[in-house]
Order: sequence, then C-alpha cells, then structure tokens
Amino acid sequence: MQKRWNILQADPARVAVLQTASTINPVICRILVQRGIETFDQVESFFHPQITQLHSPWLMKDMDKAVSRILQAFQQQEKILIYGDYDVDGTTAVACLFQFFQKYYPGPSDLIDFYIPHRYREGYGISAQGIDFARENGFSLIISLDCGIKSTGLITHALSLGIDFIVCDHHLPDAELPPAVAILNPKQQDCPYPYKELCGCAVGFKLITALAESLNLRNDEPFRYLDLVATAIAGDIVPMDGENRILAYYGLKKVNENPNDGIRALIQLSGLQKELRAANLVFMIAPRVNAAGRMDDARKVVQMFTAPDLTKAMEYAGLLHADNTDRKEADNSMTAEAFAILEKDAGHLNRKSTFIYQPHWHKGVVGIVASRLIERYYRPTVVLARSGALIAGSARSVNGFNVYEAIHACREHLVHYGGHFAAAGVTLLPEQVDAFSLKFEEIVTSMISTGSLIPEITVDAELPFTAIDPSFYNTLNDMQPFGPGNTQPVFIARNVIDKGYSKIVKEQHIRFSLCQDGITMDGIGFGLAHKFPLFSAKAPLDVLFTLEENEWNNQKNLQLKVIDFDLSRGLTQKVRPGKK
Repeated sequence: MQKRWNILQADPARVAVLQTASTINPVICRILVQRGIETFDQVESFFHPQITQLHSPWLMKDMDKAVSRILQAFQQQEKILIYGDYDVDGTTAVACLFQFFQKYYPGPSDLIDFYIPHRYREGYGISAQGIDFARENGFSLIISLDCGIKSTGLITHALSLGIDFIVCDHHLPDAELPPAVAILNPKQQDCPYPYKELCGCAVGFKLITALAESLNLRNDEPFRYLDLVATAIAGDIVPMDGENRILAYYGLKKVNENPNDGIRALIQLSGLQKELRAANLVFMIAPRVNAAGRMDDARKVVQMFTAPDLTKAMEYAGLLHADNTDRKEADNSMTAEAFAILEKDAGHLNRKSTFIYQPHWHKGVVGIVASRLIERYYRPTVVLARSGALIAGSARSVNGFNVYEAIHACREHLVHYGGHFAAAGVTLLPEQVDAFSLKFEEIVTSMISTGSLIPEITVDAELPFTAIDPSFYNTLNDMQPFGPGNTQPVFIARNVIDKGYSKIVKEQHIRFSLCQDGITMDGIGFGLAHKFPLFSAKAPLDVLFTLEENEWNNQKNLQLKVIDFDLSRGLTQKVRPGKK
C-alpha cells in the first residue's frame, strides 16, 4: 500500500535562535522547535527533567476528601478493597496502592485485599460481581483504579449496601458523575490539576504521594513505585509529554537500576539484556501483562508485581509468559483466517470499512486482529467474536477518523459500547450483527475523508548520511523516552544509491546497503520485501528511517531502521507545517 509522506517544517529563524542559545545540532533543533521547545530553559527541562517539577497532588479535585476517607478507614481499621482494570494500567495501579497499603495500613494485613474483574465473566470496569464480593467479605471502602468514572449505577448500588467508593480514573467523564466519596480524575471539567493526560496508574501514584505526605513519610517513599508507573504510561499509550515524561524518565531509571521483582522476572523471561527503553516496555513487557487478562485471569499480574521475592515473581511471570504464547498463537491464526476471508470477499475492496465476525474467535485478541487488518487495508475496522449469549468485539481507527463517534451513531444495534477517538469496544445481540455491519459502513462512508484512507508517515527532518555520527545519535537518544507527543524522530535521506548488496531476508524483510555522498549506511526494513523490485530501476531512492545502534560481536555500529522508500522524488512531496 502506497503511503503519503508528510514532511514537517520549522521556522528557520526560530531554529537558528535555539541553536545559538543551546549549541545543539541544527537537525535536533529543528525537531525541538517543531515540538514547541524553543528556549534554553525549555531545552534544559526537556533533556534534564526534574522530579521536583511534578505537580502537587493536592491540586487534584477531591484529593483532600480521598485522603481523609482513607485515613478514617486506617484509624477505624475498616476493610479496604483495591479494585482495578485487567490491563497493564489497571494492574500496575492496583499493585502500587496494594503494596503501599500493605506497608502502612495500621491494622492486620487481611483487612486489605485487591480485586481484578475477569474480562469475560465480568467485563471492563466495576462489576456487580465485584461489589457482591465486597459485600460478602465485609469491605466498607472500595478504591477503584483506571475505572469507575462511568459506573454511576453500580456505585449507587454499592452505596446502598454501605460501601463507599473512591474513584481514581483518567477516562473522560460523562455529564453525570458517580456518587463516590471522592473522584480523582484530572479530566473532570472543574478539576484544576494542571496536567490532564495522566494514566490510571499515575492518578493512583498521586494518591500515594498525598497519603505519604499526610502520614509524614519520607519525600521519596512514593518513588519506589515509579517503575510500575512508567510501565503503565508506556503500555497505555498516553502522551509522553509534561508530567508523564518526568514520571516515565525516572521510572525507566528505576526499571534499569532496581526494578520491581515482577518487572525483573519479565525482563529475564523476555531475554532483554540491554538498557530498557520505553519501547521495550511497550512491545516486550506490556504485552505479557495484558496477555493474562486477554487469555485468562489478570489477578496473577498483581500477584507477580507484589510477590515477596524474585523466585515467587518468576513463578507468576512464567504463567504470564505462557499466556502471551497462547495470545500470539491465537493472534496469528485469527489474522490469517481474517485475511483469507477478506481476500475472497469481492465486495470488500469497494467498502470504506472492514467488518468481520467469526463466532469461534477468541474475544481477547479481536482488538489485535483489528490492528493487523488496518495495517493491510487501512480502513476503520470492527472485529467480532462470540462471547456467551452475546457478540463482543473491538473497533480500531485510521488517522483522523473518530471511530467512537461512528460506533455511537450505531448505538441502536448495540447492547453496550465505550472507547475513544482511536479505539472502541462493543457488545451486541447475535441478530444485530448484519444490521450493525451495514450501519457502520454507512456511517463511515458519510463521515470519512479520502485522505484518512491513505496511510501517512510523518517525517521530522532531512538527515544526510554525512550528519550521522555517534555524537548525533547520543543527542537523539537523550530525547528519550519516546511516545505519543514525543515520537521517535523519522528522517528522510534523498537521492540514495543502492550499493548492490541489499537483499531480501526471511522472505519479508530487506537488508539494506545504501550510499549517499560517499557515505555507506547499512539498515533493515521490516516487512518491505514487496518493494524490493524498486531496486531493479538502478535509480536514486528517497528513504525514510529511524536511527538505531546495532551490536554484533561486541562491536556497535549505527544503522538505519528503514520505514519506507521510493524512487527519488526530490522536493515534490506534500509538506505539512510542524507544531508552533
């Protein structure tokens, strides 16, 4: 599939001013200006974030109420249930608060417990079964993490049973809020907290910070949980800017220096030996955590993160590793089956959406399969599977299209739905599948622009091979951690010549050997083998890439990770301005 290259621009005058003030490489200066970093102080704050720059937790609405209710529970030795979602954000949040309470709750340890709902028996968020568990076991306070903001009915029911709720969430609230004792959510309309993009675990971390102050603990006591917070920030794909960047920066330091035993166990099972980056948390650690909830019961994730020693953590990590293996197998088989079905569907190519349902598919993997289908067909996608008496599934979007709005417009055919701009989840009755499919296609067709159906690669800057050296790479590396809002820079090199040694490896990838202005760079392009015939033209190429370090036989060399390439088009590509 041909992709559109959008090359960002930056005001040359602003770049020059920043370069004079900071003496940073001009290409890096250009990228910084595009990202709104234009002064020396902003550069210092970006490259050297300080933990002291974190906002006071007391700025969050209801923080005083939450802390007061928890201290009351401590004093009266009430039973407290810590309740969290089954994904990486929810389970890390529960692990953080549960460990903190285990350490500082003044009563017997059996008065503190945690609850993770089962994905298939209970579904996302607060469940009736969870409230029943609290009632049957005498819990008078539930603290929900990464969920609860939309559970007005169930929290009202809990209140009628004498169970108070403190909601810690980061999802967008509805107009009607649940009747909780306190709601910690910076996205509340009247919450003055300065940074709005915290993940659920980070909201829980803020609660721990406020509790630590109230209990007169050491200032650095909450920092012992930063590795789990960083894992949640990376795994939940929240913006890597502002306060999230500070938390992730110091959390990654802890991951690499003194990680939680659960993280250490996952690192060992993953075979990771180099210094971990945010990308390792996203692609190696988070999938193993999420696999537990996708394939089985996510309670063991919290047990792993709160294990008393590494040996016990390794036992639970082994279970997660097995779940992840099962997840991969289900993912591969379902994706292959989906491709086969769609290739035989003659009408699919004429539709603006992809919609597929197979009753035997595993519900926990449908979101991953939807993402795989978008990689090939690049359309808003719904993938459904049978879930008991209902049909359940996930929707995924393409650039610039609000799939949640599209799902909302189909609500007459749904039992339940939820989500955000890029992704959503749905449940519906079996007899509504066909009607939902037709309505979804109708809505997508009426809403989507032609440009949104063409995949786009954002290019940060032109980078000639002559400018690539260890010093440049080190400065580039200092821009970590990467994530939304601070993505890994993508470069373009123009008029590059194949040295004649480029070749296809493992039938899918290309091993590159490219030359520009007498400088040769090697590289790897994953999944680009279908474009190898372009080399037959013996013509100059334009190459899009990120820069990485390759280590082989104890030698380190810089190489290109090629994202896309085409016959050289000079400066004729579409140019889009960067952020001002």
